[in-house]
Amino acid sequence: MAPAAHGCGSGALLGRFGVLLQAVLALGAFSTLMLKRFKEPKEERRPWKIWFYDTSKQAIGALFIHFANVFLSDLTEEDPCSLYLINFILDATLGMLLIWFGVNVVSWIVQRQKYTYLVFGEYGDPPQAAAWIGQCVLYLLIMVFEKTVISLVLLIPGWTKLQEILLDYIPNPQLELVLVMLVVPFVVNAIMFWVVDSLIMRKYKQKDTLDINGSIETPRARRTEESQVYHRQTQLVPARLFWHFCSRKGITGFMPPFG
Repeated sequence: MAPAAHGCGSGALLGRFGVLLQAVLALGAFSTLMLKRFKEPKEERRPWKIWFYDTSKQAIGALFIHFANVFLSDLTEEDPCSLYLINFILDATLGMLLIWFGVNVVSWIVQRQKYTYLVFGEYGDPPQAAAWIGQCVLYLLIMVFEKTVISLVLLIPGWTKLQEILLDYIPNPQLELVLVMLVVPFVVNAIMFWVVDSLIMRKYKQKDTLDINGSIETPRARRTEESQVYHRQTQLVPARLFWHFCSRKGITGFMPPFG
């Protein structure tokens, strides 16, 4: 008698149970980003519109990666659950480094070219939907780059053996599906979403303001300018009082102070 086949069958990832698990996973990922927002200091907490712009970029990128993994996992006759898990683990390790690299390279290019509204987390004042759309396109291109590299890595011989032993000890296909599509992704996604959100959000701790020309005005510069104006104004107070006194007494020959 042939041994019973382990692993979930072809199409299981898009079956009714698999789709239900993916919906629960999406809700969990959304809750993680909500929690992160409320953990931000009140003075640095993003308005809801800015938060939506930031997190929706991640949602679009995560959906692309997820469905790319589902598609790639069903391309072969092998166990799709173990192949999906391999894709996911690579996305969470090597993929995170690629995303970090991509975000930093793109940020350097747009700042160098002074494309202000393409700086991740900067949407203008008031926030502009066009800036959000442009940043979504850039982030999606980074995700395409990341998934392309991961797909090429999977062509290296040796992954098939790992795929055979990764979940071979789990006899129940539905339990394997729960581990692959919910438990492992929820834990790893919670970390990934938290880290990536910190990468692509505006750095409110710096509170730098970018104008439409791409120049940056820092809080220190603003405080310095304000203090200089205040200092000039306070220096002029005694001169103004003296000029008014002379004017009332009919003493002429003094120029009125300006500033």
